[in-house]
Amino acid sequence: MSLAHAFEPEPQTRPAHVIVVGNQKGGAGKSTVAMHVTVALMRMGRRTGVLDLDLRQRSLTRYIENRARWIASRGAQMALPQVLELQESRERSLDVAEAEEDAAFRAALKRLSETCDFIVIDSPGGDSFLARLAHSWADTLITPLNDSFIDFDLLGDVDEACADIVRPSIYSEMVWESRKKKALAARTPIDWVVLRNRTSASKIEAKNKQRVGQALTTLSSRIGFRIAPGLSERVIYRELFPQGLTLLDLDSEGVPGDMRMAHVAARQELRDLFITLKLPGLEGEALKF
Repeated sequence: MSLAHAFEPEPQTRPAHVIVVGNQKGGAGKSTVAMHVTVALMRMGRRTGVLDLDLRQRSLTRYIENRARWIASRGAQMALPQVLELQESRERSLDVAEAEEDAAFRAALKRLSETCDFIVIDSPGGDSFLARLAHSWADTLITPLNDSFIDFDLLGDVDEACADIVRPSIYSEMVWESRKKKALAARTPIDWVVLRNRTSASKIEAKNKQRVGQALTTLSSRIGFRIAPGLSERVIYRELFPQGLTLLDLDSEGVPGDMRMAHVAARQELRDLFITLKLPGLEGEALKF
């Protein structure tokens, strides 16, 4: 459903918890993380809505469309999230276009909040109006980050002369601005969690991973984010996309294939991530995946 021209007042109450998966760099696994968090929430019995703000690539939307087709073709008893689609404004005036997109975003958020416990938003890569808007509405911000200084550069700038000196970079500054806007508008904080994603067990990369880890720890204490283990680089994540399935679906009836040790290890990664997120209303509840 398109909400590009839907102008509605800002919601007075927003009971749904908003989870934004954001990073200004592509290829960090945002859509994969967003999809697995969404399915994990549904497996926990939580009503979950999805907004895909990457209006051009639509990776998360296509992931869910693949899932819907797979379920329909097999009559499978598997959960689907509620999905609303936004469209890019065609207005030539930047101010008018941003006002239109702002109204559409708020209308979508309001509508999902009426029926959902959680809303998962896949933020577009790069610096855009919708990306900044989504970050300013986040209750939980998840930032997947590949274990390299190329990706780390978006978060912080490491001093060549002293590795202990790390300064916030462009994405960190954007999150800081979003936190200020959120504090002024709602007087509630953004819980920022950075995932060390797509990690590799290669011994060659061990030293680099250690240096990236040290830089992340230094920066986290300065600008206030939590560090969580992300998802390792595994072929299984790419293999499941055409069916719209996740690792959490492999024990569902009708899903082909057997659970292998690599799958078990990957599922534990997802469990560890979910526990680390400390989402409201789930404290102490046994994981159902």
